[in-house]
Amino acid sequence: MLGDLPDGSGRTALEPSLVQRRRIARDDPRDELAVIPERSPAETNLARHDALALDQPRGQRAYLLLKLPPNDTVLRLGGGIKGEQMSKSADLKARKAAAVPAGVGSRGVYVARAENAELWDVDGRRYVDFAAGIAVLNTGHRHPRVMEAVAQQALAFTHTCFHVVPYESYVRLAERLNALAPGDFAKKTLFLSSGAEAVENAIKIARYCTKRSAVIAFSGGFHGRTLMTLALTGKVMPYKRGFGPFPAEVYHAEFPQPYRDITTEQALADLERLFHGDVDPKSVAAIIIEPVQGEGGFNVAPFDFLRALRRLCDEHGIVMIADEVQGGMARTGKMFSIEHSGVVPDLMTLAKGLGGGFPLSAVTGRATIMDAAHAGGLGGTYGGNPISIAAAHAVLDVIESEGLCHRAATVGDKMRSRLQALAKEFPCIGDVRGLGAMVAFELVKDPKTKEPDAELTAAVLTHAEQRGLILLSCGTAANVVRLLAPLTIPDAVLSEGLDLLAAALRGAYGSETKRAVA
Repeated sequence: MLGDLPDGSGRTALEPSLVQRRRIARDDPRDELAVIPERSPAETNLARHDALALDQPRGQRAYLLLKLPPNDTVLRLGGGIKGEQMSKSADLKARKAAAVPAGVGSRGVYVARAENAELWDVDGRRYVDFAAGIAVLNTGHRHPRVMEAVAQQALAFTHTCFHVVPYESYVRLAERLNALAPGDFAKKTLFLSSGAEAVENAIKIARYCTKRSAVIAFSGGFHGRTLMTLALTGKVMPYKRGFGPFPAEVYHAEFPQPYRDITTEQALADLERLFHGDVDPKSVAAIIIEPVQGEGGFNVAPFDFLRALRRLCDEHGIVMIADEVQGGMARTGKMFSIEHSGVVPDLMTLAKGLGGGFPLSAVTGRATIMDAAHAGGLGGTYGGNPISIAAAHAVLDVIESEGLCHRAATVGDKMRSRLQALAKEFPCIGDVRGLGAMVAFELVKDPKTKEPDAELTAAVLTHAEQRGLILLSCGTAANVVRLLAPLTIPDAVLSEGLDLLAAALRGAYGSETKRAVA
């Protein structure tokens, strides 16, 4: 009925096989936890306990944390038998496992408060944030001007639905984005709530305008988690597996990746193959592309490729859509990432950084295309919520007044310089790339074969978190580490974060090397 604890002490803990449990993957890098009730486990009535699967260390025996009656004490094992009362973070992990679907992935830091580029977890530990809520917080956590704008709007009204009782702030924000978007033609803007919703509506608008149905996207692209946007997405795990069938008439072409020896010429040839073998270009409503791929690995579309796409779209009457959800709002050193190429798209999708931490997205584009749909054909209950609209006005003000486009270039230069120095020290860094402060490095097992190293990537993220740095991975092979610090990050905090990253890389690379030798 009892099992020995893994510290060699001979002490015992409840054996997980005796209670209802979920099997835990043995290859996940997780924390080991065990339960010691105040009374002897032998005296414990197992029927009174609800079992919760808890995170376990790689390759070690699984133990469970049990949901105990009020008089029991949960102890956390830290190397030896000495225990301490369970941390708030560990408690939240257990509660999440019981209350939230397993498909909702998350990391182990539970935030209590945040400010600019720093956050503190529920146990009071401080972290440097190099994720920014996945490029949402370009203006940092809780920028004072954003928070003040939100507070003032909340005093007036919080929701009416723009379709029912419209408001001036929506119209004014549309005017501002129309003026900022590239192109010397009339533009209009629609507001929605999420990036996926913006992409969905951009496709709807393009199809309505052209009276065509086919859409072309690119390998490695990411456009959202709805069925249509998943169809457009060119990355299977963790997004597409098991969720089909997806909407028809969506085609994928190669995205140029110089590091992977996929040239602009090869990518254009693949488009021609599509046109000759799979879909008539006269049936294509839209081509959608991220000028800098996000989830796909921060691959920067070569500017000559974007220019060639523009020519193809013009030749065949295809709507060109730039997905700026992750790369927009000053992240790359310009307001919109496609501006680096000089290419003017027909439509752009915006989200993430637009709302400064509040849910807001937009489709901005040619008025002749945006006006194609009939009245009532576009919109949504929460689209352009007044609280989020107020936040977005403040975000645009901050980008301008604090020079965040220039700041993004400066932050990005510092990141790339440090990463390139680390690449000389660590042969596992195969490539350093990005645009502005949208920076990433790719980890490989061998610099010659360029075989992706997803295990090392996961280890880097774990070591970084343990040291107090929040990082994210990306890439179709899950072997790219991306840096998305707020553009408002102070120089001292940026340097601290880069030092923590270097330490995490050294720790992870040393551990993985020892493991490989063993």
